[in-house]
Amino acid sequence: MILNHLWGLYAHPIEEWQTIDNRHENVKYSLSHIALIALIPSLMGYYSSVYLGWSIGTGDPVYLTHESALLIGVAMYCALILGVFALSYLAHWMAVTFGAAPTFTQTLELAAYTATPMFMSAFAAFYPELWFVASVGMLALGYSVYLLYTGVPILMHIPEERGFIYASSVVTCGLILLVIILAATAILWTNGIVSPTFT
Repeated sequence: MILNHLWGLYAHPIEEWQTIDNRHENVKYSLSHIALIALIPSLMGYYSSVYLGWSIGTGDPVYLTHESALLIGVAMYCALILGVFALSYLAHWMAVTFGAAPTFTQTLELAAYTATPMFMSAFAAFYPELWFVASVGMLALGYSVYLLYTGVPILMHIPEERGFIYASSVVTCGLILLVIILAATAILWTNGIVSPTFT
């Protein structure tokens, strides 16, 4: 099953990382996980913006048109998958510096399972209040970082001291990727390519 590591990452993350390390499924398995999990933010963003409306402060809820929300959802889905791939590529590229020699599949697993709490936090959009979604997102980000720090020494087979520095480097790369995605979104919106249409 594609999501068989999901519960373990929340209930007992260190043991689950060891299980992932012992199994090392093929690239197709990791791609299936990413493709499925990345659907959550895209579908939730679409559903909440078209049917529930977003509340910012005390004003009336803001709704998007079906076409606009669909276009933004597809763009978000592509951006999330590209972001996971870019993070796994950077983790693979940096591995040699820290004395690790992982396969690309290992770094793809690391990026995919680390991003999972962030993607699943999109379920908070069932209650589309900005403060609530932002709070859940911050908790998910914190847990994703925790998963990264616990997973790097296990999956990369390096000591915890070097794993801490390696994981910190991956976090930095992840933040830079996030800024790039946000900047690309702003550019697309201001040029009218993926700009929202409100109802």
